[in-house]
Amino acid sequence: MASRFFAASFFIIWTFFVVTSASVAQQAAPPYQLSVFAKAPAGLSAPDSVAVLGDRVFVGYGDNHLPDGSDGLNSQVVEYKMDGSIVHVYTVHGHNDGVKIDPATHKVWALQNEDANPNLVIIDPKSQQQKMFTFGPTPHGGGYDDLVFRGCDVFISASNPAHNPNTGPAIVKVRVQGDMAEVSPVLAGTANAIDVTSDKGVKLNLQDPDSMTLDPYGDIVLDSQADQQLIIVTDPATAEQQAIRVPLSFETGGGLQAVETDDTNFATSSHGFILFADKVLNTVFVLQKKVFAPGEAYTAADGGPFVGTVDLSTGIITPVVTGLGDPGGLVFVDTSGHSVDNGGAVVESYPRDHGACRDMDSR
Repeated sequence: MASRFFAASFFIIWTFFVVTSASVAQQAAPPYQLSVFAKAPAGLSAPDSVAVLGDRVFVGYGDNHLPDGSDGLNSQVVEYKMDGSIVHVYTVHGHNDGVKIDPATHKVWALQNEDANPNLVIIDPKSQQQKMFTFGPTPHGGGYDDLVFRGCDVFISASNPAHNPNTGPAIVKVRVQGDMAEVSPVLAGTANAIDVTSDKGVKLNLQDPDSMTLDPYGDIVLDSQADQQLIIVTDPATAEQQAIRVPLSFETGGGLQAVETDDTNFATSSHGFILFADKVLNTVFVLQKKVFAPGEAYTAADGGPFVGTVDLSTGIITPVVTGLGDPGGLVFVDTSGHSVDNGGAVVESYPRDHGACRDMDSR
């Protein structure tokens, strides 16, 4: 299926790159090229999470609803073809924030209500059926924001903690069973870490765990958004687990300035393109160049606002796309034909028994 997609999609991709151009207000630094993948459908707004499954793109629209779901409103996850045309619109209860693809089942996991009262919806794109799972009382007092799949484990960021210092978990592991999503703690909000810039030990106080992805080595990369830092978790949920703090900044005329970011993702090959969403501009953009540096990290710096590359040894972000409103969801789409997991695209980076990865009732 992958080879069929990549062979066929190159023509589609290059076609819509040529015929569609971004607004003049948004600028990409050469040699990058920027174009529009899709505008928000009528009645929808605030596109955020972006995930890719084969030749389909899934975008979560938060519609500016309350992030704790207390308004009782619904959000939408829109399935697109690679040419930007709509295949199907899925309705989920609450404010959607996280959308990822389960590599074991090729189903779409959508998280709602990042501030409180969270729920999880698993969507089967083949049948267009969906099932909602509820969580018990959250151990940190907030909601759940984003997720990553690593082998047979599923990790979720525990967002909007109720306490400062954050005595609850910042990352949990989740298992779905029956109609419930059960969690267990992985990384404490006040865990010990090594700061990458000073090489010294620090005690974390993660007040805004947010987006998550995997780096090319299979480490979890957690964005603690308002804290203006990335947390890299090596060997998660094992005795060897370690946390590394990367403080984030960018160069200004007056020197380095701390900046908050949303989604971070990695170029998993030299061939591909980036999709990113802007909640203010109600647009999903395409960022492309002839060759990407494999392993390079890209981030949506909503505090800029810009999209740029981030040096994980210094935390310094170099803007690539400027003139944005509120960039959030971002994913690298690998067109090399290799199976990878970068938090959004189809993945086979960890050997597994697919039948043993997820409970049958989640399939």
